Amino acid sequence: MGLPAARRATYQDVLAAPPHMVAEVMDGMLELHPRPAGPHASVASTLGEELGPPFKRGRGGPGGWIILDEPELHLGDDILVPDLGGWRRTRMPHVANVPYFELAPDWACEVLSRSTARLDRGGKLPVYAREKVGHVWLVDPLLRMVEVLRLEGEHYSVIGVHRDDAKVRLEPFDAIELDLAVLWADVVLGEEPR
Repeated sequence: MGLPAARRATYQDVLAAPPHMVAEVMDGMLELHPRPAGPHASVASTLGEELGPPFKRGRGGPGGWIILDEPELHLGDDILVPDLGGWRRTRMPHVANVPYFELAPDWACEVLSRSTARLDRGGKLPVYAREKVGHVWLVDPLLRMVEVLRLEGEHYSVIGVHRDDAKVRLEPFDAIELDLAVLWADVVLGEEPR
C-alpha cells in the first residue's frame, strides 16, 4: 500500500497564511517566508522610485509601463509575489480592481535575501520562463549586485551582472541610465537579520 498523495496547496492556503508572512505556491507547495528585512525593502522601494517617473509617468523617459510593488500573480496553479512587477501598457493599459493578476508581467524583479534566494532562483524562474516573462532582475542588496536575465526560448540567459556604483542601462529599461549607487545608498552592510 502506497503513501497517500500530498495535498496540493491552493489559494485558500495563501489566504490562511499568517499576516506577517509572504505566502506563495510553487509546484503545488505552499512556501512561507518572512516579510522583507530592511535592506531588501529599502532596495526594492528605491528601485521602484527610480523606475517610476521615467517609465510609469514618462518624466525623463519613454513611459509606457505599469510598475507595481509586490503584485500577487496567479500564473496557472502557481502563486508568486515578486518584489516588483512591470507590464507594458500595451498589454495592461490600467490596473484593474482585482486582488491578484493573472496576466504575467513583462518584467519581474526579485530582491534576494537568505530566506528567499533559493525560491527566487530555483522556484520562480522556471514559472516566469513558462509564462514568457521577458526579463527578470535578481538584485542582491548585500552583495550590491544586479543580475539581468533575458528570456531566450524557454530559458533565461544572463545578459549582465552589475555591481556597486556602476552606471548602467539595464534591459528592458535601457532607455535611461541607472546609477546603482542610489539603490544601496541607505543600506548598511552587516549581518542580515534573516
